[in-house]
Amino acid sequence: MIRTIKLPFYAKLAFILVSLISFAFIFCIGKDIITPVLLAFLFAVLLLPIFTFLHTRFKFPRHLAAACCILIFALFIIGILAFISYQVSDIANDFDTIKKNANSFITDIHKFINEKFHVSIGEQKKYLDNVTKDSVQNGKATIGTAILSITDLLLDCTIIPIYTFLFLLYKDHFVLFLAKLVDKEDHSTLKNILSQIKVSINNYILSLIFEMIVVSVLTSLGLWIIGVKYFVLLGLITGILNMIPYIGILIAGIITVMASLTGTPETSIILGILIVNIIVQFIDNNILVPLIINSKVEINAFVSIMGIIIGGAAAGISGMFLAIPLLAILKIIFERIESLEPWGYLMGNHMPKRFTWRIRKLKIEN
Repeated sequence: MIRTIKLPFYAKLAFILVSLISFAFIFCIGKDIITPVLLAFLFAVLLLPIFTFLHTRFKFPRHLAAACCILIFALFIIGILAFISYQVSDIANDFDTIKKNANSFITDIHKFINEKFHVSIGEQKKYLDNVTKDSVQNGKATIGTAILSITDLLLDCTIIPIYTFLFLLYKDHFVLFLAKLVDKEDHSTLKNILSQIKVSINNYILSLIFEMIVVSVLTSLGLWIIGVKYFVLLGLITGILNMIPYIGILIAGIITVMASLTGTPETSIILGILIVNIIVQFIDNNILVPLIINSKVEINAFVSIMGIIIGGAAAGISGMFLAIPLLAILKIIFERIESLEPWGYLMGNHMPKRFTWRIRKLKIEN
């Protein structure tokens, strides 16, 4: 698609690294603006089939078709949040029971530490009091940070649907812009790239939703077997938070342990919760992710983990969520540009059975 100029390897490597560093720097300094745009782009690609169906089949005007897509998406999110809120209100009614069982559980932990590590209960409480005092001293800064985070979340919840609506509305406008950037003889390659990006993002998001459903069902079933109250709600929360790499399942585990205190403070129940989470994560990481996620985006585990870590460092949870689809887009582009094709192969998950160096032997003339 892009005519390449023959340059030495070190020059090409320098240009590629400078370009990547420049993009990363721009993303870091403008993450508050770029992140909502990228999330809206992913949602727009996901809603594109519905938009096309309404616009072509039912002859909806573009504005109305885009508005209907946003409304359907919003109703889906609101439905999930309404169910969670309804269940959480029931848990709130059991707050006194949770408090009582939590105190009983903490007392058992104090006794266990005293018996196994010979640290008196008084020394443990003294240490906790010191930690609490430090937390109170830093409380103002923490509250300020929390307020800013909530404000940013509310702003994103408002602006992302608007961006998604505009992406759907101006879809052809953006495509024409890209077509104007390349020569006409390269339009077929550009069309192929855009088509592959759409398919890859759709497959990734739909696979992520399917993974969320499977994890929710498995967790709910496991919690029901060990007798945890509100097992459906806790399974759903685990499935949703599981979409956040690394920290999501940890937060879900803490919430599940706290909710389990509505029934009993027994250590066996908490141990059962940990076992259920470990089993579900084993199934998710070794069966669901390789079979559902990696097979769709075709990115190897090393690049995925690196991308998620870098995305989290650059833009927090949103960056971790965006890492995989952005890597998939880069891989598709790299594979279709001759000079960048090796980098696309590096990001892929193709494993050669064996590799043999093909070295031409020079004939020595006598």
